[in-house]
Amino acid sequence: MLEGKKVIIFDMDGTLIDSVGVWNDVDRALIGRIRAGGGAPVEDVQAQRDEALRRFSKDPNPYIQYCAFLGERYGSLLTPEEIHTLRYEIAQDYLRNVVDYKPDADVFLHKLKQAGYTLAIATTTKRGNMDIYRTQNVNMAAKARIDDLFTLVYTREDAKEIKPNPEIYLRAMRKLGAAPEECLVFEDSLIGIEAAKNAGIQSAAVYDPYSDGERGQIDALADFQVRSYAQLMEQEGL
Repeated sequence: MLEGKKVIIFDMDGTLIDSVGVWNDVDRALIGRIRAGGGAPVEDVQAQRDEALRRFSKDPNPYIQYCAFLGERYGSLLTPEEIHTLRYEIAQDYLRNVVDYKPDADVFLHKLKQAGYTLAIATTTKRGNMDIYRTQNVNMAAKARIDDLFTLVYTREDAKEIKPNPEIYLRAMRKLGAAPEECLVFEDSLIGIEAAKNAGIQSAAVYDPYSDGERGQIDALADFQVRSYAQLMEQEGL
């Protein structure tokens, strides 16, 4: 998997960190707050979010459009901007104190860095959230500080279009002066694997249970499958 590679590019949510379930909890709480008449939603919030973000991927502010969609669907009188602000407020405690690396992801990062690979992050996570992960998240700071390991961190604000558009990966390669064949992307979701494919970069699909609904497509499209970082390190002799 790593043979001939110089640059390893990681997605964040569901790939390096166990956060997809957290964002599902955030969105459930958000919908409960904005829903006309109150009450908890019964819908699959992740599938709903993924579908909406795919639809709004070309919009300059896809998460504002997602919040507009939520407001319309659940009969909220709040503006999309107000819903977006509320979502961020709900998320703060989760981002600082709940989100953590996936098992052994921090160990894998340290081993890659020690082996001389250039590490980068290319994510649709907002810069504000990434800054919390970088400077305030207690779990991650104790294991592997992002700023100590990664040469480049690109967030939602660094690309006009979000995944599956390959823009953020193409920008990362240009910035690092790397060719597609010198890079490897780690992703957990179908849209992330599609983005890597569209950029001409080989991809490794990191298992995350929240992507099981698209597992067949993910495994068919990805070049490699990673069931766990511990198993991968043993496989690669790290």
